[in-house]
Amino acid sequence: MASATQIARVLLDRHGRTYAEEAGIRLRDTPGPLYQLLVLATLLSARISATIAVAAARELFRAGYRSAAAMHDASWQDRVDALGRGHYRRYDERTATLLGKGAELVLDRWRGDLRRLHAEGGDVGGVSRLLQQTPGIGPTGAAIFCREVQGVWPDLAPYVDARAARGAERLGLPTSAHALARLVSKEDFPRLVAACVRASLSADVVRDVQAAL
Repeated sequence: MASATQIARVLLDRHGRTYAEEAGIRLRDTPGPLYQLLVLATLLSARISATIAVAAARELFRAGYRSAAAMHDASWQDRVDALGRGHYRRYDERTATLLGKGAELVLDRWRGDLRRLHAEGGDVGGVSRLLQQTPGIGPTGAAIFCREVQGVWPDLAPYVDARAARGAERLGLPTSAHALARLVSKEDFPRLVAACVRASLSADVVRDVQAAL
């Protein structure tokens, strides 16, 4: 029987890509990438496939909406059109409105810089509560943001939400954040958590890992 460390390594090697990476976000502790992650978390929060949400995020960023100011200044129709090009069609009009309102809040409250949200929130609970004040971000969106941002906000790590824990359990990995974090380096942990999320969403990921062990 494979050990948890072996399972984690295979999972990382085969499925260890964060959603930010997939969306083309070079995540750093700077205003632009942090805002882009918030946009991605907003899109992933809807009842729509992660593939479509990521594609829609890429289209928004390709259109130049990579900062809160740029998103705010874009017209509602421009946001709708970008979402449509990413096939984010069932929720495009509502989400275009939410992205505009969210950008306005980020600009007004944190001057476009989510590092100020981090400083205000302090710990992961505080950060999550502040994130949920953003239109379009509920508990699910806040969890997505915290899962991905822990690589650049290490004081939030190790962070594992219920979705990632379900994926870990399906693979026979520990479900607690600290136990899971012991299996890989700090740098790899956000990738491992993202891979666990993928395992929670797709039985094919679980079968693929099991077949490779």
